[in-house]
Amino acid sequence: MAESVPVAPQDAASLLSVRDLSVCFHAKGETVHAVNGVSFDLARGEAIGIVGESGSGKSTVALAIMQLLAPAAEISGSHVTLEGRDLLAMNPRAMRQVRGREIALVFQDPMTALNPVLTVGQHMQEALYLHEGLKGQAAFIRSVELLNLVGIAAPESRLSAYPHQLSGGMRQRVMIALAVSGNPKLLIADEPTTALDVTIQAQILQLLARLRDELDMSIILVSHDLGVVASLSDRVLVMYGGTVVEDATAEQVLLYPKHPYTSALIAARPEIDGDRDVPLRAIPGAAGRQCEPPSSCSFAPRCPECMDVCSQSLPPLLFVNGHGTACWKVSGIDGERIP
Repeated sequence: MAESVPVAPQDAASLLSVRDLSVCFHAKGETVHAVNGVSFDLARGEAIGIVGESGSGKSTVALAIMQLLAPAAEISGSHVTLEGRDLLAMNPRAMRQVRGREIALVFQDPMTALNPVLTVGQHMQEALYLHEGLKGQAAFIRSVELLNLVGIAAPESRLSAYPHQLSGGMRQRVMIALAVSGNPKLLIADEPTTALDVTIQAQILQLLARLRDELDMSIILVSHDLGVVASLSDRVLVMYGGTVVEDATAEQVLLYPKHPYTSALIAARPEIDGDRDVPLRAIPGAAGRQCEPPSSCSFAPRCPECMDVCSQSLPPLLFVNGHGTACWKVSGIDGERIP
């Protein structure tokens, strides 16, 4: 059996390295510990998926990397480095130079992310001026190229359209075009397929995969849907209660899940050809409020395999043959190892 180590695997070719990232929010006399000790490496050209239910902390991780959290947020961690430069140590001016040019973000809802009183062309011109210094005819030509790149037909006419005149899938393509306009090294896509029908979802995921290859970008894909994440990602991080409970390849997570939460997520997915008379499986209970730093397994109150140690001590994320799991039973403590 391979030796277990309580740290995330290192990659000499890492573009982004995150170590012990924690985020808490202070508001109305309360503190919520939204993210607790998240660590991972992202290689150049690699795609990582972060999956979990609402409130698990996945979007907070993405926004913390970009330093786009509200003033009430407090970010701490050993480091969050992009090509060796610590993003947490950068001042606001230096961080503005990173956003868009080196790291770009596609927000959850393109209808609210796009300014309703600006045309697509005005959005594109602003981004191209800020990132590339282009304006006038040069910005127009580049805008047409970018809309062509993301698969928008008749891009010249679309530049004069307002967001409400576009379909949901087309608005999402515009958001992606804006994100890649600065030729970023890393693209963070936060729920890019939310509220889209399955056909458009597939098109957006295919677009992201194609842009990853053509532009040699790394991608962090944030979603609550394991299927969406696994279709694009090389590795998947499963989050619950602000912590990473499983870290493995997409194939390992989908076919050989080790953490009970991951298994429950997969079991709760509806089957296309499933028996309609069989009710959908749900995870009993609800995620609790994280008003204190975790001192035990957050999933323990909902876990069907919970042991005494689970509610007494926080399990570390241990890696065996590249498959990381934060579970006392998987670690073989006070219980048989899950195969």
